[in-house]
Amino acid sequence: MPETKTTALVLAAGKGTRMRSPKAKVLQTLLNEPMLFYVYEALAPIVRDNVLTVVGHDADNVAKAFPAMADRFVTQAEQLGTGHALQVAWEAVEKSGATHCLVINGDTPLVTVEALDRLVAAQGCCDLAFMTITPRDTGAFGRVVRDPERRIRAIVEAKDYDFSLHGPVTGEVNAGIYLLKVATIGPLLHKLENGNKSGEYYITDLVELAVEKGLSVDGVQAGNDVSLMGINSPRELINAENTLRARIVDELLDGGVLIHNPGTVIIGPRAVVEPGAEIFGHCEIYGASRVAAGARLGSYNHITDATFAPGCVIREFNHIEGAEVGEGVTVGPYSRLRPGARLEKDARIGNFVEMKKATLGEGAKASHLTYLGDAEVGAGANIGAGTITCNYDGKNKFTTRIGAGAFIGSNTALVAPVSVGDNALIGAGSTITKDVPDNQTGIARGKQVNLKRSLKRNS
Repeated sequence: MPETKTTALVLAAGKGTRMRSPKAKVLQTLLNEPMLFYVYEALAPIVRDNVLTVVGHDADNVAKAFPAMADRFVTQAEQLGTGHALQVAWEAVEKSGATHCLVINGDTPLVTVEALDRLVAAQGCCDLAFMTITPRDTGAFGRVVRDPERRIRAIVEAKDYDFSLHGPVTGEVNAGIYLLKVATIGPLLHKLENGNKSGEYYITDLVELAVEKGLSVDGVQAGNDVSLMGINSPRELINAENTLRARIVDELLDGGVLIHNPGTVIIGPRAVVEPGAEIFGHCEIYGASRVAAGARLGSYNHITDATFAPGCVIREFNHIEGAEVGEGVTVGPYSRLRPGARLEKDARIGNFVEMKKATLGEGAKASHLTYLGDAEVGAGANIGAGTITCNYDGKNKFTTRIGAGAFIGSNTALVAPVSVGDNALIGAGSTITKDVPDNQTGIARGKQVNLKRSLKRNS
């Protein structure tokens, strides 16, 4: 058998009118990732990086969302239909050296590698193959027309279907995923016409053209597999998101992750949760987060791009983004860790503590009501309630350094840039503007004055 090479072509130019959103439909998010992300993920094991994408509406933002793919974008300036998108991209398909082109809509985030593999398996015997499904509600999907011998004759869009011409509806519809043999299907593209109710050029018309040409055409049936159906409305988007959520959670449960109240836990596709981790519901974990075995995440935590080492305990009601939580660390409740926050082994932060671009050293603690921004806190230091690192002068950010074993009294303002030495002590209520050396006490507050109170009584 001659060597084959498959290039994928993703159709992502549409606006998605029924979404009623200003942004491109393929940028609508599921589990905090754009819809198009899931299509690329499903294609990667099959075609690696041999992926072209047709963009149109909101193309600049699509490119910003996928910078690694943008050099293989093809622009469809006017959205004149799926067939027109194929015509616009065909030169790039031929230049890729592909023998076959796998065409898929960018609004199919539930598609699986297994489903695509079934279609690609047809490349040795067909000039044109496409996936079909038999959903309970055929909706606006293109109808598959077969002859009495069950051979494919055409795909007819729902609004153009005529019972007198096409026969009774069979319930089999087009899933919008095609495998085209470049050498034989390419010459048919110029024959596509727009004489339909939408005035568009349909990729589906290639089926009838190929049959008329005597080419081999097949429909790869996938039963009622809803994972192949596209998304056109907010309701369909949320239903798909729920399907993805359940798929990920079930996979983690089967893999040894202990998830309490799993119906309320949301975990994104890029997050890694190791067997032996424990998660309580209502918890959301997004981005490139990583939860190690032995980590425990309590209820009502919102987490993005954060890492959690073994033995850490994240209590309830925290917002954590871009943070690194070390072994044996305790966080919360009601704390906020912002990008650049780093908590080393056995450190502890409590309620209403916020950290940003700050490190809390091994065994150090900030138990309540504290802001640590652009700060370095040494091992074993104690940060009293109400401590604020004053890191911003309106133009620039400055760093506060607190040494190992230092004790910062409650209600202290540390005006950066400033350093507090190892084992130094800061008196409660101080505003520290100068460095405090190792092993010394710093105190900066007004002298207390007690004045006699004069009480006037109303007669």
